[in-house]
Amino acid sequence: MDEFNFTGSNVIITLHVFIETSILNCGLNFIGAEHQHVRYNPLKGEWILVSPHRLKRPWSGQVEATHEDEIPPFDLNNPLCPGVNRPNGEKNPEYDSTFVFDNDFPALLPDIPEAAASNQPNEELFKFEPARGTCRVMCFHPKSDLTIPLMSIEEIKAIVYEWIKQGTELGVKYDWVQIFENKGAIMGCSNPHPHCQIWASSFMPNEPRIKDSYQREYYETHGRPLLLDYINAELKKQERIVVQNSHWLVVVPWWAIWPFETLLLPLRHVIRMCDLTSEEIHSLAEIMKRLTIKYDNLFRTSFPYSMGWHGAPTGRKALSNNQHWQLHAMYYPPLLRSSSVKKFMVGYEMLGQAQRDLTAEQAAQKLFSQPDVHYKADVK
Repeated sequence: MDEFNFTGSNVIITLHVFIETSILNCGLNFIGAEHQHVRYNPLKGEWILVSPHRLKRPWSGQVEATHEDEIPPFDLNNPLCPGVNRPNGEKNPEYDSTFVFDNDFPALLPDIPEAAASNQPNEELFKFEPARGTCRVMCFHPKSDLTIPLMSIEEIKAIVYEWIKQGTELGVKYDWVQIFENKGAIMGCSNPHPHCQIWASSFMPNEPRIKDSYQREYYETHGRPLLLDYINAELKKQERIVVQNSHWLVVVPWWAIWPFETLLLPLRHVIRMCDLTSEEIHSLAEIMKRLTIKYDNLFRTSFPYSMGWHGAPTGRKALSNNQHWQLHAMYYPPLLRSSSVKKFMVGYEMLGQAQRDLTAEQAAQKLFSQPDVHYKADVK
């Protein structure tokens, strides 16, 4: 896409102008909600194809059953429940809030042998580096049948405070601490008990590494964090806002890939979660509850997603100037048309670039219009 030659803060506005001008010059009346176009993600330097006219096509793809299994609040055979024995023989405490433990089957270990050049040459086309880290599991609540939209504000605040504690502790040693939650079997979550994972690593993973580069470049050019400028632009446009309160904003980002993807941002400059005030933590718990209630209400189901937090790196990289960073969370839900129809990232999206049918503006309006009261609250 080099022919577009967009850089810096002008990219979002210029893209609008480019699309509209180009199509008008062809004698057409461009309507963003009807005509295909590409959108730029300044956080990652990527483009996404938006094809809203495809919403008119008939659907004959895969449809799964919509039945939701009843989840008991406690299951003696569930290794995440209080007081039960995990596969490694350790017994969980009778916890009554959050509970964190080292993953019994971690992808990263803190200690590995040093790679010797004699038996593992580091060649230009076969580069490698030792990877060290640790993986933890964090239970949100002692009850297996409670998800964030059904929890109290105080219970959600306990989750946030534990996130801060874990990030601070692990961030002393590791360059990156990734907090993420996979919710729902459709997202590969093998256990319905409300929980997340925390992976800390000696290296920066690809996603934050790319974001670090683009945010730094923008900051060095403009003297302002990219995402703070983006927040102000979204507040002016009022086109993609889903939820907002005194400290936080949730939008379906201009560059969203997943149908109902959202971006959660603090309204002031915050580079890490540990920098949040008590008032911001309370507001964060409120807005997380409101957002996930809207998600559940959209298709009247426990809405699956992968979500996670990105902020300034830690460990050795915390010594650098990280003022270009802005803390943010991403929600990536796969559902497309109903609780039984999901988006697949296949074909062109694996080999070319991401593509979506529903525009970000249409998705934001659908989520915004959902009630703030959970649909299960109506069930007697």
